[in-house]
Amino acid sequence: MTSCIRGYIGVGSNLDDPIARVQAGLVALRRLPGSTVTACSSLYRTAPIGFTDQPAFVNAVAALDTRLAPATLLRELLEIERIAGRRRGAVRGGPRTLDLDLLLYGDLTMTSTEITIPHPRMHERAFVLVPLFEIASTLWIPGRGAVSTLLGRCETQSVVRLMDDSPAGASLG
Repeated sequence: MTSCIRGYIGVGSNLDDPIARVQAGLVALRRLPGSTVTACSSLYRTAPIGFTDQPAFVNAVAALDTRLAPATLLRELLEIERIAGRRRGAVRGGPRTLDLDLLLYGDLTMTSTEITIPHPRMHERAFVLVPLFEIASTLWIPGRGAVSTLLGRCETQSVVRLMDDSPAGASLG
């Protein structure tokens, strides 16, 4: 039997009740074949980056132990997005019902036409690094460095923990 690899999945939404969309995305991750969600961060309200003329996002990160190969895991994530109504548009970084990003897959580094691991911009994004630090404060991002160090470089980006929400993993069954 194939051994498990620890992956990290970024989860975000800014359309159609983003809190509920992110929570539903986290529940869907728990149903992935050959996979177990081991931790979920709190939910965070974050300002859009790049294309800023859109609503704020709700973001979280989940840790996932999986037996799925990276490309298979990515296809599963894209299918969850599709079921959630995600329509990929012409505007990169535009509004979305659900966004699931494969951030890390163990210590693997790879680039293909289908997938890049680690996620190519995660080290520049507080909306990824803050929730990632919450659940894996000592994590090292291959080729980039410690999450704690990278987080210090993103201090100007707005990330606010949603205080009226318990950690996303606590209430999900």
